[in-house]
Amino acid sequence: MDVLNAMRIFSTVAELGSFAAASERLNLSKGLASKTVGALEDRLGVRLFNRTTRRLSLTEAGADYLARVASIVDAVDEAEAAAGRGSLEPSGTLRVAAPVSFGLRHLSGPFAEFRRAHPKVALDLQLNDRRVDLIEEGFDVALRISRALPESSLVARALAPIRVALCASPDYLAARGAPTTLAELADHDCLRYSLSGSPDSWAFGDAGEIRVPVGGGVTANNGDVLVDAARRGLGLIYQPTFLVGDDLAAGTLVPLLEDVPTPTYRLYALYPHRRYLPNKVRLLVEHLAAVFGDAPYWDVNDRPRPAG
Repeated sequence: MDVLNAMRIFSTVAELGSFAAASERLNLSKGLASKTVGALEDRLGVRLFNRTTRRLSLTEAGADYLARVASIVDAVDEAEAAAGRGSLEPSGTLRVAAPVSFGLRHLSGPFAEFRRAHPKVALDLQLNDRRVDLIEEGFDVALRISRALPESSLVARALAPIRVALCASPDYLAARGAPTTLAELADHDCLRYSLSGSPDSWAFGDAGEIRVPVGGGVTANNGDVLVDAARRGLGLIYQPTFLVGDDLAAGTLVPLLEDVPTPTYRLYALYPHRRYLPNKVRLLVEHLAAVFGDAPYWDVNDRPRPAG
């Protein structure tokens, strides 16, 4: 029995809370992971996990064993990483979760560049606007847009500022006029994003402290749908510049109330907190930070987009 490998499988199952998620991360079958942990329990003469059909939890002996072996596994992983750093080519599958519209518009180019640089890494990109559970669902990295992230055990790396803009099409403004104050938004059709925390009000001010009630005939759970509706003159739109930036530059949408401060959100890369970060995760996060940066290309007209 490879005791060190069994320790690694056991500690990964304990970290992720399931054999399925651990098997995904370690690139082995669920049956082999379960069999290895069972053999480890037989070797130790104790049960390490309480197993039910709905959940997996450490026994008292399992928690004590984890506290002792985790440092051993980390030390071996770090020693191997230090020995191979700079020469070990990253490989394996890298599972990434990202918001739908951001992924469709802005990840193909950076991912193509990353794949060309690291051809042994297979990227598995899942686009979804819900907040995924990295541990439970077996993701290596999640990209998330937020003003502030709730406290968690995940590591958060800020990749880029995300600014928002109020705008409308020239046709809409010709028919309805342009609002001159926030209070006048109540007189306009506003295209609302249903997955925001409060779709019936828009946040203004540097910290989003000014809430303005809005209404209108179109609500959608996708930003690209709202952008298209705005182009067609269906109402005002208040969305991130990574969505409306091209239209603002082309004149198909016109900025409004530019003197009113708006909150700045951030694009974050989230990944599980581990002393040893897989090289493929570190390289992808660093690549995305370099591509987007403090002045992302969608906000700076003379910055080129990443090659697709």
